[in-house]
Amino acid sequence: MVSGGHEINGGPALHIGDKVVLERQHLQQLLDALSKKGYRVLGPTVRDQAIVYDEVSSLKDLPSGWTDEQNAGTYHLKKRADSALFGYVVGPHSWKRFLLEPEARLWQTKSAEMGLTTVGHKEEMPRFAFVGVRSCELHAIAVQDKIFIAGEYVDESYKSRRESLFVVAVNCVQAGGTCFCTSMKTGPKATSGFDLAVTEVVNTERHYFLTEAGTKIGASVLGEVTHREASEEEKAAAEGAVEKCSKQMGRTLNTAEIKELLYRNYENPRWEDAASRCLTCGNCTMVCPTCFCTTVEDYTDLSGQLAERRRRMDVCFTMDFSYIHGGSIRYSPRARYRQWMTHKLATWIDQFGVSGCVGCGRCITWCPVAIDITEEARAIRESELSHKSVT
Repeated sequence: MVSGGHEINGGPALHIGDKVVLERQHLQQLLDALSKKGYRVLGPTVRDQAIVYDEVSSLKDLPSGWTDEQNAGTYHLKKRADSALFGYVVGPHSWKRFLLEPEARLWQTKSAEMGLTTVGHKEEMPRFAFVGVRSCELHAIAVQDKIFIAGEYVDESYKSRRESLFVVAVNCVQAGGTCFCTSMKTGPKATSGFDLAVTEVVNTERHYFLTEAGTKIGASVLGEVTHREASEEEKAAAEGAVEKCSKQMGRTLNTAEIKELLYRNYENPRWEDAASRCLTCGNCTMVCPTCFCTTVEDYTDLSGQLAERRRRMDVCFTMDFSYIHGGSIRYSPRARYRQWMTHKLATWIDQFGVSGCVGCGRCITWCPVAIDITEEARAIRESELSHKSVT
């Protein structure tokens, strides 16, 4: 019999690292507490036959009893045998769409009697609370932090949204067919970057969440939710579920000297093989939680009195992306696919000191022709080894 003590609401203050148990019915209190503090609560929902991130206010909004089946080029939702709220892996959306706006106005100007006048544009930044962030996604957010906050040029919009963000992470207890976070050392357990981290445990008798406070504000919010001290048995059950998940990865990627491997193989014939299948649609970059390619476009109204410049998300697979006067630098699909994969796994490390891939597997799942980044890396490595053995 599991015994974790009496339920507490508003009892002794919790501290960073404290682990408590929330029963399923008490999770609603967490959503309510975040909403009352002025957060716009975002979490997983079922829409368009996929798990997508959107506003949530009730447990009814969460994908209760749903899971996903993923493989190269395929994604399907199906019903689970239980009522797990986070029993899926990841869908096509990533959290970057809320931190890095898909489209943003950079400046606007109007024609006036005295010439051109710049129109002020000060947007009130929303305070987001993300509920259901996986460990691989926490690492993706950390990667973008390096790019937009820690670098020489700071994106003030991203910084404002990021600094006010509240994160409820969810430790994975099942892996998907295209997951390889263990290869990238980015999961399945969240170890940092969260205010609260929960592990969902569902069995025939109980449905509860082992919850850990990661920050002072996380501990404060958790203290407003009915909870009780976790027993050693409950902690072991949660840890065991995460450990089991780590052994269920659908994919693996050998990262040993991966940067050097790709640098040595710019002319490997495998690039042509991938290019012969690639549609250059850009799906892989659109679903990737770390890709951040953008472009700028200028607009004028029909009267000619108003002009503005906007930044919008872009993908490096388009001809226009590398266009300069005289033509595109990366004219062929081969060059564009090689640029994308080499940037993810090699040049990104030189730029930002970390890999651009977090092993979420989205690029594999949502590629319409099932190109698999782990398979391509393996093929290049094997071709090099084969060449050495012949010579």
